[in-house]
Formats: sequence, C-alpha cells, structure tokens
Amino acid sequence: MDYDKFIFCLEAVPDVEKEYETETVKSLEHLAIQGIDSIYKTCDTIEGIEESLTTLLYDDHNFKNYEIIYLVMKGEENNICLNNYYYSLEEIAELFEGKMRGKIIHFANSKPLDLTNEESQYFLDVTGAKAISGYGGYTSKVSSSKLDQVFFSLCQDETDVVQIVEDLHEKHYTICKLLDFRLYY
Repeated sequence: MDYDKFIFCLEAVPDVEKEYETETVKSLEHLAIQGIDSIYKTCDTIEGIEESLTTLLYDDHNFKNYEIIYLVMKGEENNICLNNYYYSLEEIAELFEGKMRGKIIHFANSKPLDLTNEESQYFLDVTGAKAISGYGGYTSKVSSSKLDQVFFSLCQDETDVVQIVEDLHEKHYTICKLLDFRLYY
C-alpha cells in the first residue's frame, strides 16, 4: 500500500563526508518495502541540521506530506549532542521556529526524552509541531528501531496522537514500558 505521509530522518554521525551503514538506514529501507517513503540525511553540526531542514522546507514540494521528523541523535533529557557539542531542545525549537506545523518530532532511543510540561509546551508552541515523542530511558542493549517502525506505521493510518499511543501500547506493551515510550502533545 502506498501512503501519502512521509518520514524525514536526520541522523547524527561523526563525519558527514563518510558513508555509514546504520541500523536507521536498514529500518527506513524496511519501511519503504511497506510503502512508507522517507528521506534520510546525516548531520554532524547544528548548521547541518539547519541546512537539511531549510532544503526540506523550501526545495521539497512534498514537505506538507512529511508527517514525521525522525531525529536519531545522542544526548540527554533536554538536549542533543553533535560532535561533542550539546544543544538544548529550546535551541532546537528556535531553529525549527514555526516550521513544524502539524508534524510529529520523534527521537530514537539513542537519547532519552524527559521533558517537563513547560519544556514540552514551549517546544510545541515555538515549532508548531503536533507532538514530540521519544523514550524516557536509554539502553544500548535495546534499540527502538522496531518500535519506531510500528509507531510510524500507526501514524500513517491515524491522525489522533492519543489513539496512536493507545494502539502502540496495546500491541507492544512490554517494549513500550521497557523503553518508556513518551509522547507530548
């Protein structure tokens, strides 16, 4: 089945000049087999994020169809790390200011997402995003890529984020609890 909602993935890597065969690429290829299209880009600086986002916004005529912005980056609760530099989610929100209207910003479990109500509301208000999601816990032993795939598939058929989360927990309760899946809206 072909879907009309796409995924834009930005993955942090040590050096964008090198090619990497990452688990993220394999996961996106699996989604493509299911008919869910995506664009995959790597970044190693905050400027790389900004450049990729600008290209997506102004040069991709399908931007309105990108429902999910998938960020695969290391970091801590309220920040991301690119080449040993930390950027707060407030800084990221300002970078995305008003540009994410109706989008879901989803973080892989390579960084925990643990926001206060004020932090999540600030991010949503500044970016215009419909929701921000990710995982409260980080463990290098369990990747979120399979659960991410299920989440993305559910987002294709359902627009109510609460229903998406309920369906995700109903189908994959154990892994949702293990990784502490979270969605702020």
